Amino acid sequence: MNNKKFENLVTDMLSLIGEDTSREGLIKTPSRVSKAYEFLTSGYDKDPKEIINQAMFTSSNDEMVIVKDIDFYSMCEHHMLPIIGKVHVAYIPNGKVVGLSKIPRIVNIFARRLQIQEQLTEQIADALNDNLNPKGVGVIIEARHMCMEMRGVEKLSSTTTSALRGEFKKHTTKKEFLSLIK
Repeated sequence: MNNKKFENLVTDMLSLIGEDTSREGLIKTPSRVSKAYEFLTSGYDKDPKEIINQAMFTSSNDEMVIVKDIDFYSMCEHHMLPIIGKVHVAYIPNGKVVGLSKIPRIVNIFARRLQIQEQLTEQIADALNDNLNPKGVGVIIEARHMCMEMRGVEKLSSTTTSALRGEFKKHTTKKEFLSLIK
């Protein structure tokens, strides 16, 4: 990212909304915003396959593996305002498991991009499905959208999305997964 160019754009934006960019509280704001956006959009240059391949192990386990309540923070691609929530991920191994700490890292790769919740849910499920080749994958995201709460409808609400692959499309597996994340 071209930090100096980004800083100049932030300075221009502050001027356009009527701020005095030379006042004490705003002098370092362009630099801070540039660094914040560099972090908040750091998922673009990361490959989930590399993360998964670093910690994939042979296993005879064929029962559901669940990592729930993974906190995430993303940015809405429509308004560039925060999306804040929790991700629940489950998969049924098919001869291989992945280190549990890698699942939140996969979530962060996709959350640290401009996003919509529906796409984020699909991307996490597809990354695990394509790289781990499990019998099934289930991903559920519960999130609050600041673009809805701070503007638009201006109401507190939660949005839930799911992405199911393989065995998770079956009613009994889906039902078990849902009961375990409550």
